[in-house]
Amino acid sequence: MSQSDMKDELRDLVAFLHHGNSQIRQIASENLVGFSTTQHAIFKTDQLLPIKDLKVLVRDYAPIAKSALTILVNLSDDPQILAELAPDDELVESLLQRITDVKESNANEIAMLLSNLAKSDSTKRIINITRAIPKGGLSTSKNAMDQLMDCFVKGAGGNHNKNADFDYLAYFFADIAKHPEGRKYFVSPQGHDNNIIPLTKLTVFTEHASDIRRRGVASTIKNVSFDIESHPRLISSDSINLLPYILLPLMGSEEYTDEDTEGMLDDLQLLPPDKEREKDLEILKTHLETLLLLTTTRNGRDVLRQIKLYPIIREAHLQIEDDDVREACDRIVQVLMRDEEDEMTGKRAEGFVDVEDEDDDEDKVIDIL
Repeated sequence: MSQSDMKDELRDLVAFLHHGNSQIRQIASENLVGFSTTQHAIFKTDQLLPIKDLKVLVRDYAPIAKSALTILVNLSDDPQILAELAPDDELVESLLQRITDVKESNANEIAMLLSNLAKSDSTKRIINITRAIPKGGLSTSKNAMDQLMDCFVKGAGGNHNKNADFDYLAYFFADIAKHPEGRKYFVSPQGHDNNIIPLTKLTVFTEHASDIRRRGVASTIKNVSFDIESHPRLISSDSINLLPYILLPLMGSEEYTDEDTEGMLDDLQLLPPDKEREKDLEILKTHLETLLLLTTTRNGRDVLRQIKLYPIIREAHLQIEDDDVREACDRIVQVLMRDEEDEMTGKRAEGFVDVEDEDDDEDKVIDIL
């Protein structure tokens, strides 16, 4: 078959996405999944009519919806298609309605699509969206972000919906935290939930079995840490208490001297001999960048010195054979060992720290192969 004939057949197949017969829609959508990672152009014909059809199919029978969601996940890295999807309030509400349904069989695919939609700045409006409280006891809040947080926390490992683990929402949270409004949400006590701070619900997953969860949560924490005004609460043991959760992944089973451990956080002492360090180098680097951000203020630097961060970074530098990780360790050590007297004379400006921009997880645009 010639390339021209193949394109003609694909165009015909795409046209069946809005056919009146559900069996034909199902066959068409299933067969188009394989082309959604390589043939974006066939879905952009007729002023994006196929994309508009797929948005409708998200609400179709479960097998059809699954194929439609998979196709949209694979296509949503295309800027033109993303611009069609992300601002669509009807689509977003449809996704929210389904992902919060305890019986939704395609909840993970919806989480993936929401994660990709968060690459668009328009998706930050979810922070302020209010909607009906879901049935089934998932959430007591009308706020869409609260409901997604409850999906992620209560739904880990299929505990809420047997069909889903909601892991990919971690990437969604990371991109929402790029925005000032998102950072504010993650560090603000929630009145409906006994004034619990949302970020404290995520920090417990820094050592979760799922690398997707760990990676997304690490990026969320880093992005929140760009809000310098929140640093006192982030590092306070009486508030968000972030430090144990980003330091434990950096630590292995190595032993420390009494001098090293004096002042070290209780959670970091007497670790078991089989304690393993985080294996994902990108996650390690993200935690190190978060620590560097927390050195931005004099108070942050003083706290990190008091809890004996240096020995932990020293051991990580020795044990992890990766140039990027070791460079990140070196940058933290340089700040910790610097004379504060020099800083007061102007050699270092308060509030300045040389860290990469917010982690927008551009390498985490999800495709379903």
